Amino acid sequence: MSLTATEAITTRRSIRAFTNEPVPQDVIEKILTDAARAPSGTNIQPWHVIVLQGDAKNDLVDAVQAAFDSGDSKSQDEYYPSEFVEPYLARRRKIGWDMYGLLGIERGEYDKMAAQARKNYEFFGAPVGMIFTLHETMRSGGWMDLGLFLGNIMTLAREHGLHTCPQAAWQEFGHIVHEHLDLPAEQAMIVGLALGYEDTDAIVNTLTTERAPLSEFVEFRS
Repeated sequence: MSLTATEAITTRRSIRAFTNEPVPQDVIEKILTDAARAPSGTNIQPWHVIVLQGDAKNDLVDAVQAAFDSGDSKSQDEYYPSEFVEPYLARRRKIGWDMYGLLGIERGEYDKMAAQARKNYEFFGAPVGMIFTLHETMRSGGWMDLGLFLGNIMTLAREHGLHTCPQAAWQEFGHIVHEHLDLPAEQAMIVGLALGYEDTDAIVNTLTTERAPLSEFVEFRS
């Protein structure tokens, strides 16, 4: 599969249902090697990745889904703002209700919403799950560097016919992830990522998110 850079970027979507077709190890390594060309402040390359497959992935899924079922979650204060203001609140709500609409989930059907949310913690069935951490000393620059690295991974995945879903939801159970994977105390869990082949029969994957026009976020000055 050969895509231009524009095609790779514009065909990237957050996929929420994957097939169980395995991803070749050399492809995973190629994506991560090339993605690591991302820029970082003074070339510190602060990212750390745990790639999970097979039993290692399944064991983490079991542990975190058990915590989800028991309500043992933590806040995402490190990731999301304490209060969403407009226009971000409206955008956030729209994607949620657009997805629930596709799945036939109506307002107030909290059990169905929870069941859909629970799928985050199985990487939406993807054969590869990734957990990204940063050293606890990193500040906003390190987070930005990690974002650039993640963007490269997601774009390069498309070049190989793969799809991804970046998952801030894993932060809610970062304490479980940290303990289960025996991460060093100084490594802070930031985000998860699902990687695999899209289940093209899943209706949730027909979700198309909107993007704001340039007039809403760009100023041209001369």
